[in-house]
Order: sequence, then C-alpha cells, then structure tokens
Amino acid sequence: MKQKFRIRMSLQTRFMLWVFGLLFMLASLIIIVIFLRERDAIFEEQKSKGVLIAKNIAQLNQQLFLQWDEEGVQRSIDEQINEEVVYVIFYNRFNNLFVATSFIRDYEETYQYSRLGENADEDTALFETKDLLNKDSGLTLRLLEIEVPIFAGDSPIRWGSIMIGLSLEAARAEIRQTLFMLFLAALIGLVPGVLLTRLFARSITNPIKGLVEGTEKISKGDFSHKIPITSQDEIGDLEKGFNEMSHQLLLTRERMEEAHRKLIQAEKLASIGRLAAGIAHEIRNPLTSVKLNIQKLLQSDQLDELEEEHLSLSQKGISQMEKFVKELLSFTRGTELHLERFSIEEIIDEATKMIAESLELKKITLEKNFEEGLPQVLVDGDKLRQVFLNILRNAYEAVEEGGKINISLSHLDGDSGCKIRILISDNGCGIPEHDREVIFELFYTTKSSGIGLGLANARKIIEEHKGSMRVKDEEGEGASFEILIPCEGKK
Repeated sequence: MKQKFRIRMSLQTRFMLWVFGLLFMLASLIIIVIFLRERDAIFEEQKSKGVLIAKNIAQLNQQLFLQWDEEGVQRSIDEQINEEVVYVIFYNRFNNLFVATSFIRDYEETYQYSRLGENADEDTALFETKDLLNKDSGLTLRLLEIEVPIFAGDSPIRWGSIMIGLSLEAARAEIRQTLFMLFLAALIGLVPGVLLTRLFARSITNPIKGLVEGTEKISKGDFSHKIPITSQDEIGDLEKGFNEMSHQLLLTRERMEEAHRKLIQAEKLASIGRLAAGIAHEIRNPLTSVKLNIQKLLQSDQLDELEEEHLSLSQKGISQMEKFVKELLSFTRGTELHLERFSIEEIIDEATKMIAESLELKKITLEKNFEEGLPQVLVDGDKLRQVFLNILRNAYEAVEEGGKINISLSHLDGDSGCKIRILISDNGCGIPEHDREVIFELFYTTKSSGIGLGLANARKIIEEHKGSMRVKDEEGEGASFEILIPCEGKK
C-alpha cells in the first residue's frame, strides 16, 4: 500500500491559515455586498441623471419641436453632444423618427421607432443598457439608453418623445475606483488582522510548546521540571495540572527510591542476620567460657603483676567482642517497640544528663532552643533516648575543647502531617560531603575504634517510629542531624 504523503504543519501555522481563510472569506463577502450596493446606487444615479438631461434637452427644444422645425432641432441637439451624451433622438407623436444626431444615423434601422406606449405619462421613462460599436474609433461603447415622453404645456396629449444615449464609462470608472478602494480597505484591515491572529495564535501555541517540551523532559526522567503559569484560563489550568503531575511523579520516584533503598537494606539485614546467628552460635559460647576462665585466673594469688596485666587486657578484648556481637544481634533482630506518650523535651533532657559530666570535663557548651507548647509523642522512650545519646556522643567526640553543641525543637505542620523536628548541631570538624550519604550504612565508620553500628542503629530506630533522620546540608563548620518524629498536632 502506498503511504499518503502529509505535510507537517505546526499548530500555530494551521491556526493562522484557518483564521486567515475565515477573514478572507468574510472580507470577500463584505466587499461583494458593498460593491453590489454601490454599483446599483451608481446605476440608479446615472438613470436619474439621464432622465434630467433628456428632459432638459426636450425643454430647450420644445418650441422648435412643436413648430416641427427639423433644422432648428437638429442644430440644437448637435450642440448637446459630448463625452457623456453620445446621441440624441427626437420622435414625433406617431412614434416615428423626427431628427437624430450623426452617430445614431448609422443604426437608423434599430432606432427608427419609439418604444413608448400610448399610456405614457410625464413620469414614464424607459431604460436599457447597450453595447454599441463606434465605427470611427472601433471601440465598443457601454451606454444607458433613456427615453422620456414630451408634452406641450398642460395638454395631456403626448407630442413625441426624446431618447438619449448616456455613456457609462464614467460610471464604470467610478465602480472600478470603488472596487479598488474596497480591496484596499480590505487589505489594510487584513494586515492588522493577520498580525493580531499571529499574536493570539502564539499566546495559545507557546504554552502548548512549553507543555510539549516539559513532556519530553519528563519522558527523559526530569520530574523536577516546572512550567511557568502564563494565564488564568484553561491553558493555565493545564499548566498547573502538568506541574502537579510532575510533582507527583517526582514524589513517586523518591518513594520508589526510598523503597528500593529499604529493600536493599532489608536484604543486607537478612544476610547480616544469618551471619550474626552463625557468629552467636560459633563464637559466643566459647567466648563466654574463655571469659570465665580468665576471671578465675585473675582471682588467683599466684599471678605476678605482668601476668595479671596481660589477663586484664585479654578480658577487655573479650568484653569488646561481646559488645560487638550484642550490638550486631540487636541491629539485625526485629525489635519490639514499647510505645508510650512522652514529652520529647524530657527524653532529650535525660540523654543530656547522661553525657553532662563528659561535656563539663571538655568545657563544651550545650545550648537548648525548645519551642513552647510542643505535643507529646507516642514513642519507645528508651530507644529514642539511645538515638539522642549516640548523636550527642558523636558530637562530643567531634568538637574541640570549649566547643558548642546546639539542640533545637520545633513543630512542623505540612502535607505529610504533624511532626516534631529535632536538630542537633555542633561546631566540630563536620562531615565531608562525600560521606553524608554513607554514614548511615552498616559498618561504615571514620573512628579507629568504632564498628559502624551506632548511626545505622539510630536511623533504624527512627524509621521504626515512622520518622526520618538525615544529615542537614549547612554551610560552615560542624555537623547537623535533623530528626523528624510524627506527632498528633500542637496542643
């Protein structure tokens, strides 16, 4: 099958062609109507003018005509001939030719008799348009032939009639000029009409082009693209709907990425869980036996100072290994939350009391900025305290002597519901930008003595409370952790 060839045209071009076509048809219709009216008006004017000329010539020759002075009438009508009056004919009362100018004598067989009837009165006038060939010039003349009766005084008897041939060249020239002026007016009207149509078309097609470009960007995965709102009509509603759609797609992608991240994390936890179970089975029991034996040896009085020191170091190493196994099992096991209503300020105060002595020794200033009237939260107080204590310990280790740690609490009320925002900041060495996305990964640590479970476990606890935890990007030194905990609304 042969494929049909179609010319691709833009929406703006098609719109302009349609509007231009409609304007052209409307202008043509108006020109035709006005032209026909003007033509008829000009023709009627010529008819009235011809009747007046015919009656005027008849009046001038009335006495000569009544006296049947053929030569006198002939001389008189010959003087009336000009570019407008082509010929003059007088008919007697019997409708026979009386006298005529020289031009019409060549057509005497056509104009031998009058066409007026017996019932003609003073208001009677016969009109006929004709084309006659001028045998001298060879040109065809367009004429309006007019015949009116001649009466003598108040006598009701018609004494004859007069016929004149009125040239229509001047009228035709006037008609042509009228037509030219109409076309010129239409052209002058069409030019701004086309320009306004172009502007109007652009006001419609440009937003549509923006929508098309936005669709192409979204198809390539750029869900953050926004279209500027250009109007408050249906196009504006479409632009708003497009922006809302792209926003929802962006949120959906973020949720999918988050779900994917959690799935990977769950797979990691499952693998680590199996590993932890093996470690607990293979290491924990023998380790406990070794620990008990070392404790018994340390109770012996036969140990010298060096042996006792070595055994104490071994005991500390075993304690460190037990702590690692315990934290690993704690992270991988699905913990059960014991939810109760707490004041978030109370939990933070308890966490700061546990580290207050260390802060005082290092001369670290702890600032608190708590918003008043914060609602209580339904949380596991012990686990949440563990999260805050972990972050505060990291901040304590990051800042220099005489440093500063700031804790602020505020209430957020948005589309995702009511939340309490906890911001813990310090002016320490900070977290490098390339590490901000991985510090919550399992076993990731920058400390020589760390095992990389603290922040991972903290984030896990916050997510179990349906909250979120992240490193906040801020200019300057120090680190800043933002924690969001759902709440039931401000009291």
